[in-house]
Amino acid sequence: MGLAVLSALFLNTGTTAIHPMDQFTVKPLFGGDHVGMLTITNVTFWLAMSVLAITLLLVVGTRGRAIIPSRAQSIAELAYGFVYKMVEEVAGKDAVAFFPYIMTLFMFVASANMLGLLPFSFTTTSHIAVTAVLALAVFLTVTFVGFWKNGTKFLGLFWVSSAPLPLRPVLAIIELISYFVRPVSHSIRLGGNMMAGHAVIKVFAGFAGLMAVAPFSILAITAMYGLELLVAFVQAYVFTILTCVYLKDALHPSH
Repeated sequence: MGLAVLSALFLNTGTTAIHPMDQFTVKPLFGGDHVGMLTITNVTFWLAMSVLAITLLLVVGTRGRAIIPSRAQSIAELAYGFVYKMVEEVAGKDAVAFFPYIMTLFMFVASANMLGLLPFSFTTTSHIAVTAVLALAVFLTVTFVGFWKNGTKFLGLFWVSSAPLPLRPVLAIIELISYFVRPVSHSIRLGGNMMAGHAVIKVFAGFAGLMAVAPFSILAITAMYGLELLVAFVQAYVFTILTCVYLKDALHPSH
C-alpha cells in the first residue's frame, strides 16, 4: 500500500497531462541526449541491478548453507526447486543438463520484472530489444540442440506423420512458419504484458493530482500494483515454461 501511494506521488506531475509511455524512454544515465552504442543508459543500469540482485540472492544469500535457512536462502532454494521440477516435468530428465541456463533465464526475467515495480526504476523487460535478445538466444540454442542431438531427424518436428498424406506438406509449411514465429511471440508476450501494466499504473497515477478522484486513483494504483506483482512472476514463469516446451521439441522432435 505504501509503495503504491509513493508511486502515485512520484509519478504525478502536478498537472492533468498524462504521458504513460514516457517511462519507457531510454536515457543516458549521466545526462545528455545522445545514446550511442557504448552509452550507459537507464536500461543498462537496471540490467546491472538485476544481475546484482540475482548474485546477492543466489550467491551471497546462500553462502552459509545453514541447516535452518535464512530468508534469502529459503527463497533461493524454493526458486531452485521450482525451476528444476519444471525442467524435469516439462522437458524430461535428459533436459536437466540445460537447467543452469533455464534457471538463469527465470531468475533474470523475474528479477527484472520485480525491480521494475520500484518507484523511479526502469522495467527492462518492457523493451522489445531486451526480450527479443532473450527469445532469440532461446530459439538459436534450441535449434542448435535439436540438430546436434538428432541430426536431420530434427526435421521430423515439421512433418506430421500421423496426418493424412495429402495434408502433410501443408501442415509442414504451417509448422515451419510457426517455428520461426516462436521468438517473435516469445518476446512480444513478455514485453507487451510488462509495458501494458506499467502504462496503466502511470495513467492512474496521473489522476492522483485531481483531488476529486485522488482516493479512487490511489486505490486503483494499489490494486494494479498487486496485480503487477502477480504478472511479474507469471510472465517469468510463462517465459521459462515455453523455453522448456521448445527444448522438449528439440530433444524429442518426432510427433
